Amino acid sequence: MEQHWNHVYHTKQPTDVSWYEEYPHYSVSLIEGFNLAKTARVIDVGGGDSRLVDALLELGYLNLTVLDISEQAIKRAKARLGSRADQVQWIVSDVTRFAPSQSFDAWHDRATFHFLTTEPQVDAYLSIAEQAIPAGGFLSVATFSDQGPTKCSGLTVRQYSSDALTDQFAYRFTRLHCEEMTHPTPFGTQQLFTACQFQRKAA
Repeated sequence: MEQHWNHVYHTKQPTDVSWYEEYPHYSVSLIEGFNLAKTARVIDVGGGDSRLVDALLELGYLNLTVLDISEQAIKRAKARLGSRADQVQWIVSDVTRFAPSQSFDAWHDRATFHFLTTEPQVDAYLSIAEQAIPAGGFLSVATFSDQGPTKCSGLTVRQYSSDALTDQFAYRFTRLHCEEMTHPTPFGTQQLFTACQFQRKAA
């Protein structure tokens, strides 16, 4: 899987991929909606070279982490940020093998979870998220909806309705809000997503 994503980020320009956003308005609004202190620990899971980290730095967030399976993606993000990259913790890891060294007040995932198509992968993700997010912490996850694409970047994905996504996280998280949303791609097409926000229950 690492090889696949490194190849994608090595051979394609930012606007050549469907998930590109010039400015991630929706993700920023979600994180701002959690009303966190600017010192809160925020992780962007599967962040790649997303511009979310740029936006959060501009808003004054001080403890940002970006995790991605692709070293090439993180290299691109660092190059774009220049000296500001030193203000971010960068982690190259498959999220299902991620071993957090700290907890996170907010966990943001835009279109990583839906690439986990087997139960062991899903279980690993849920276990890691449960360990990494303390009671009261927030989790935001967006996947292709049950009316959305069945593949992305040549890989099969797992589609979710709001209820199906809620069911995956219900054991340790309380659902705050779910909605269906439309992402306009750089190619002039639209992709349907399910986006849910949760809060970590007390242990």
